[in-house]
Amino acid sequence: MVVLGFSASRWHRGDLDLIEEWGLAGRRFGTFVTWFLLGGDLYTAYTFIAVPALVYGAGAFGFFAVPYTIVVFPIMYIVMPRLWRVSKQQNYVTAADFVRGRFDSSLLALAVALTGILATMPYIALQLTGIQAVLTAMGLSGTGLMKDLPLIIAFVILAAYTYTSGLRAPALTAILKDLLIYVTVIVACIAIPMQLGGYGHIFHVAEQTLPTHKGSVMLSPKLFSAFATLALGSAFALLLYPHAVTGSLGAKSGRTIQRNAALLPLYSLALTFIALLGYMAIAAGIHTKDTSLVVPLLFLKTLPTWFAGFAFGAIAIGALVPAAIMAIAAANLFTRNIYREYFAASTGPNREAQVAKIVGMIVILGALFFIVVIPLQYSIYFQTLGGIWILQTVPAIMFGLYTRWFHRWALLIGWLTGMVIGTGMAAAESFKTSIYPLHIGHSVILAYAGIWAIIANIVVTVVLTLIFNAMRVSNGNDSTAAADYITEPDEKAVAQ
Repeated sequence: MVVLGFSASRWHRGDLDLIEEWGLAGRRFGTFVTWFLLGGDLYTAYTFIAVPALVYGAGAFGFFAVPYTIVVFPIMYIVMPRLWRVSKQQNYVTAADFVRGRFDSSLLALAVALTGILATMPYIALQLTGIQAVLTAMGLSGTGLMKDLPLIIAFVILAAYTYTSGLRAPALTAILKDLLIYVTVIVACIAIPMQLGGYGHIFHVAEQTLPTHKGSVMLSPKLFSAFATLALGSAFALLLYPHAVTGSLGAKSGRTIQRNAALLPLYSLALTFIALLGYMAIAAGIHTKDTSLVVPLLFLKTLPTWFAGFAFGAIAIGALVPAAIMAIAAANLFTRNIYREYFAASTGPNREAQVAKIVGMIVILGALFFIVVIPLQYSIYFQTLGGIWILQTVPAIMFGLYTRWFHRWALLIGWLTGMVIGTGMAAAESFKTSIYPLHIGHSVILAYAGIWAIIANIVVTVVLTLIFNAMRVSNGNDSTAAADYITEPDEKAVAQ
């Protein structure tokens, strides 16, 4: 992993003193590499640990991750190639760059950038839970500095090769990570059921046991709306996380993204079996109050020790790959939309790249500090908020890709409205869940707080747009052209 990370700087060789080369790898990745990069980006160690843990505790509701990751790819097929094309034509590196150019609003771009950074930091920290769970299951818990030393070593190395290689490092290491994950899932889903008496027995035991966990193998009708809105809201949010945008913009064409949108559901198939590990843990008699240990303890109990070590390695590497992409994405946002916009407008491209590299290291070390010093529960709380927050950028980014009808000030106020309402709903539930029961008359509707917030966001945006347009408040100038959204750059050059 370390060798691949550092040697990646010479792969698809480019001038790493330019932010487009360091932060987007020069937009050179083809279908094969992009598939691994986006897969490694979207399916993280936290996914490997958290989804089976939720299924272990709640049963059917934990499977929301499967339709969520299926719904996301048709959206990707439609939206992300359009963002890639305009970003390539206008040399945009982040989604906030696009918002800045489309709506001529540095404040709206700042809102998008800050939302992305705030949502990303706890996400990086939570990748560490995968490594922590593996180390704990192996008995390497320790106390004081010794407890955190393996994490510190891993993240210092991660920061070093991310600094030297940029996006090329996680792209290359993602190939190794995904191969390890696929082998682990395939072996686990064949070998473990053979030991436990088959899937029929596993489901039977889960059906008998889950009611004691306040869960069930069949989704309760009262949870239908919560399940559906959580899957849908999470799908839209996932694509707008900075690491997903960065992974997409690193592709060499819009068609490359479309091909990947068709191929990436293979990961959703793998995720289905990963989720089933939660039921396997129940059937295997795994008992733990720390649900992040469910998968490691299952592997230790049911698999040969040498293969359990292989699987633990896959989980650990599965934490480092997305952490690197997230750090690069956050660094791109800070450099392009905060540092250059407000502190050094005349900064040259080399200076931009240098700042991005330093910020990337700070982000990684900040996430390490977050997980070492601050209780894990707070990282989970912030991650719950992160999905709600990032969803509030949908009108500015996704709607903005198709229309400029929305007023820039309306978008900004709508974003603020959604942020406040979504955060308030999560706080009302003590951050223990992102599902909020909305009381309408005598009815109570359970739904994802992010969906309630984005509905309020859109309503405010539409109403204020009508008002601002009627008052003829200036809406700035659009620096993009219609052809930027629909024509591949190489096609445009041939036509000219």
